Amino acid sequence: MVNKNELFYTEEHEWIAVLDDNTIRVGITEFAVDQLGDIVYVELPAVDDKLDAEEEFATVESVKSTSGIYAPVAGVVSDINEALEDEPELLNEAPLESGWLVEIKTEGAIDTSHLLSLAAYEALIED
Repeated sequence: MVNKNELFYTEEHEWIAVLDDNTIRVGITEFAVDQLGDIVYVELPAVDDKLDAEEEFATVESVKSTSGIYAPVAGVVSDINEALEDEPELLNEAPLESGWLVEIKTEGAIDTSHLLSLAAYEALIED
């Protein structure tokens, strides 16, 4: 089970888990999933794709809308959640666990100073 306090968040409703000094795992928050409704398709980048910070790297389609997902840091896609190709509903079922999207490897240490804590993210979505 994921401890939400150990994650970082973005204003675009993504969560970030720091896996090691230069690798993160990215997904979308429960709030984002609730807003989207039933997810029917996920388009992910390829492993080894280079990403710029704030670049759109994935698309999530639901019965309500299509949303772009943005890279919280610059780096290279080191892994993707291939299970989402056949089972996009994993995002609805467990967005913080089996519904993760990608892992990104950065060149240096990960800077989390621009990311939100759980308390800051919860304050954001309450507004």
